[in-house]
Amino acid sequence: MNRNSLFNSAVLIFIFILSVLTTPISYSQEVVGLDTWFNHEINSSTGNAYHYLWNDTAMSGFSVWGEIFTEKGAVITTIGKPESKDLDRIDIYIIVDPDTTTENPSPNYISVEDIKAVTGWVRNGGVLVVMANDAPNCEFTHLNRLMKEFGMHFNHVTLHTVQGDDFNMGASVDLPRSDLFRDVRKIYLKEISDISLSGNAQALLKEKGKVLMAETSYGKGYVFAIGDPWIYNEYIDHRRLPAGFDNMQAAEDLTDLLLEKAMPK
Repeated sequence: MNRNSLFNSAVLIFIFILSVLTTPISYSQEVVGLDTWFNHEINSSTGNAYHYLWNDTAMSGFSVWGEIFTEKGAVITTIGKPESKDLDRIDIYIIVDPDTTTENPSPNYISVEDIKAVTGWVRNGGVLVVMANDAPNCEFTHLNRLMKEFGMHFNHVTLHTVQGDDFNMGASVDLPRSDLFRDVRKIYLKEISDISLSGNAQALLKEKGKVLMAETSYGKGYVFAIGDPWIYNEYIDHRRLPAGFDNMQAAEDLTDLLLEKAMPK
């Protein structure tokens, strides 16, 4: 083989490797179900459900996160009461900010029946994401009955209180190097509850001795928990959040982590 042929072959190999490294990760049709049973707030102005929903494009919605999932090849849907027939058709189940009576005069509390269905689904390989909130804005009592099964307990507190637009009051910068924070150096977490751990549960993010994010394996499945809705539209695409925060990249990394956990082993 002459020098030109060797050079051309080397160039082709380099181009191939570069394309592999720069091609976005693609997943095979994992189905992501977002709870609309425990979180079921109604907008008094429109009469429509809102707050942490895929189709809510306002600051309060999860529409941007839904786009991240679909761009990676996943299918997004919604889940009502978590019955086995519905859980069995999804790979990832997201519960966000269960209602208090202030948010919903007739909230659907997490029941013993619900706990049995959800834990059984996770044990069989499901990926559960639980995003609580701070003390006044989340129903903790019934939620923690579920979380106890996974060695976690959301504490009835409010951390990272932010005054006005002083966004750095909600900054977390001492981030561990992990799959969750691959390219992330600074995130914004406003008014968050911390998590007490037991059993096999482990901290993903700690700050001043407080666990802000946690994970655990449970049977064949996986559980991720955080005491805040965190990556809803208001604080993900910088319509309000100043440059310098990496919440959008953190959302990408979290999505990749969850989809990887949901892939067949």
